[in-house]
Amino acid sequence: MTVQHMKWWGWGVDGVAFSHDDKPSLAPFVQKVIDVDLNAPAVAPLAFEELDVPKSQLTEDLEKALSGVLGAEYVVSTDLDRVVHAFGKSLRDLVRIRASDLRRIPDVVVYPADEEQIVAVLDAVVAADAVLIPFGGGSNIAGSLEAPADETRQVVSLDLGRLNKVLSIDEESGLAQIQAGALGPDLEKQLGERGWTLGHFPDSFTHSSLGGWIATRSSGMQSDKYGDIADITKALRVVQPGRTLATRAVPVTSTGPSVREMILGSEGRLGVITEATVQVHRKPAKRVVLGYFFPDWKRGVAAMRAIAASDAAPSITRISDARETSFSFATRKTSKGFSKFMSSALVAVLKKRGWDLEQMCLSFIGYEGSEEHVARQRKLVKKIVSDHGGIGVGEGPGALYDQKKFDTPYIRDFLLDRGALADVSETSAAWSKLMPLYDTTVERANKAFAQLGVKGWIMCHLSHSYHSGACLYFTFAFKAGEGDPIAQYDVVKSAVQQAFIDSAGTLSHHHAVGTEHSRWLGDDISEAGVQMVSGIFSVVDPGRNLNPGKIVQ
Repeated sequence: MTVQHMKWWGWGVDGVAFSHDDKPSLAPFVQKVIDVDLNAPAVAPLAFEELDVPKSQLTEDLEKALSGVLGAEYVVSTDLDRVVHAFGKSLRDLVRIRASDLRRIPDVVVYPADEEQIVAVLDAVVAADAVLIPFGGGSNIAGSLEAPADETRQVVSLDLGRLNKVLSIDEESGLAQIQAGALGPDLEKQLGERGWTLGHFPDSFTHSSLGGWIATRSSGMQSDKYGDIADITKALRVVQPGRTLATRAVPVTSTGPSVREMILGSEGRLGVITEATVQVHRKPAKRVVLGYFFPDWKRGVAAMRAIAASDAAPSITRISDARETSFSFATRKTSKGFSKFMSSALVAVLKKRGWDLEQMCLSFIGYEGSEEHVARQRKLVKKIVSDHGGIGVGEGPGALYDQKKFDTPYIRDFLLDRGALADVSETSAAWSKLMPLYDTTVERANKAFAQLGVKGWIMCHLSHSYHSGACLYFTFAFKAGEGDPIAQYDVVKSAVQQAFIDSAGTLSHHHAVGTEHSRWLGDDISEAGVQMVSGIFSVVDPGRNLNPGKIVQ
């Protein structure tokens, strides 16, 4: 088969990894902020042969039924395939899998070729009273792919990797019909060959699928221009027990509660998404990402708010707080990248302006469109940046951003190999709530580090701007102490998530609910909302055969 998977023990494919050898400032920085020695020997993951892989519970009857639909070649129950499909790529997932804590993994992995085969697979699963879990790229970090630990029924992982084609493009309407298993690079390549782009580039872009984006309500780095996946998705086809749901690709509709919206973010609980019709755009004539500095976080965030309220329409509005800015400086390569725009001359200018360089914040703002459009947007943004005390530093930082934008998960794995626990949490809130939310989250995280008796680090960037508010994306890290690393991680993760809820933020902006965030769902959408969601799941899937336990129990 041509379906490729990430490595079972970490992010990405074998042979690709993060290195600090050409980043001389990183090791001292990490030693200072979380007391981890990057030059110490790394702890390698277990060899696959050392894992205690539970035996498959696949019955002869179900195997025969699945093979009759797909052919024996596409019904796979090897230990490696089952382990690869057992988890996503959250810190919790990686710590457990490296410790051979596998619990309930799929009994079989199936690879259908089309919707007709998916219908037959789901029929066979329901008839056997088994469990079916859809699988796209395996990049989820919210627990959306894991079977319940106490699940006694057979578990089937349905890998959509063979459904990877752009089926058609309505060039007059800018609508593309795409199979749900298409990974980001595959669909962009197929669209790009005809001059189009989806414009959706999440951090997980390289290893995530269209169906996964829809099932988790994904956002991309350029969502300021193209919209989140909820805005991009215009129609869906979804295989459910005994039927297939289909919506029409219309720009707007008034047909009662939105069925399309119900499928968005449903994490496989309402069926298997087989294809979607999505809004696509002509590839822009010009694209540029520029770097800007602001004297502090408060003024930088205010500038992003002013841009969102203005006539400017950039594709990216991102700003890092002072902590994340210092981390970015620490990851620079020798005599390249940041050294060019952090020259002694620029430092002298900033100091002359009275800037405290330890409070300085780095921003990336992107522009796309015709030459004239980009020029006008840059002019509008330049004035807003200047009004808020910021300065432009050219294309160098933007080029570096483009080079590194998909590398963050590799850094997390690199740190984990050296005894550091690092993870992310993101939220969104109204502009009026954003700064108090930020302050509360940093304060709660630092209290959690103190509770654990560890030296910890939390940093943040504003990643997406909207008219009424923005997304804040936090990254935290600390050195694991003695004892259970998951229990230590839970102390910090829970503190951060509770800070979101207590500060009028949402439990997640784009990483989904899964099992990781489900305990806060009632606080976010109210208990009445939870009951409504549970009711919809029960009607569509009365036998709880579709990815049970996700979002709500």
